[in-house]
Amino acid sequence: MSYHFSKTVSMSFEDAITEVTEALQKRGFGVLTEIDVKATLKKKLDVDFRNYRILGACNPAFAHQALQMEENIGLLMPCNVVVQEKDDGTVQVSAVNPMETMAAVGNEDLAGLATEVQAKLEDVIASL
Repeated sequence: MSYHFSKTVSMSFEDAITEVTEALQKRGFGVLTEIDVKATLKKKLDVDFRNYRILGACNPAFAHQALQMEENIGLLMPCNVVVQEKDDGTVQVSAVNPMETMAAVGNEDLAGLATEVQAKLEDVIASL
């Protein structure tokens, strides 16, 4: 199983950011963090990079359940979603596969929750 779900979308980079944010909201996720990798690399290293944004998505109910099952699970939260403009101009949206990240924890209690989160994130990607 892959560590992410990805889809190439037929929209601009900025429209993809808006569409992903709305799709996440419809499924109970908010975007807690937004990292503009292009701007950060320009500022810190003075290098040019393609449009690449990391959205830190969180579903509060799922996060609360996970924290009750595993006190250090916050190290693997939030669920990252990446919107990037590829070198050929296409835009790709990817979401982390929580089944893969939770497997590293070794807590069997998290499996059911990870399955639920996976289904919602797959639905976000499929809806674009």
